[in-house]
Amino acid sequence: QVQLVESGGGLVQPGGSLRLSCAASGIIFSIYTMGWYRQAPGKQRELVATITSGGNTNYIYSVKGRFTISRDNAKNMVYLQMNSLKPEDTAVYYCNAHRWDWDNYWGQGTQVTVSS
Repeated sequence: QVQLVESGGGLVQPGGSLRLSCAASGIIFSIYTMGWYRQAPGKQRELVATITSGGNTNYIYSVKGRFTISRDNAKNMVYLQMNSLKPEDTAVYYCNAHRWDWDNYWGQGTQVTVSS
């Protein structure tokens, strides 16, 4: 049984930082591309960042230079360090594990709210 469990969300003021974590189980973690997605109220889910099994990273333009995705294959963990947070970063953040279209898993999401 595959499980992706996110943690680390919360309420933070603009300009603040949060670190999201995702613990994976039930998969051979090291061979999956891991990603973070987000969905704001009334909007479609969007890709935020990905990291391949080889450690290559990709970010959407709006978070480049502010967010950093990383992984620890020994611990089956993926992280998203979010700095200089803005109100428009407010969303539910989801962890994703992807290898093929039919081999794709989601966590339950963690709420991030950026507000003063």
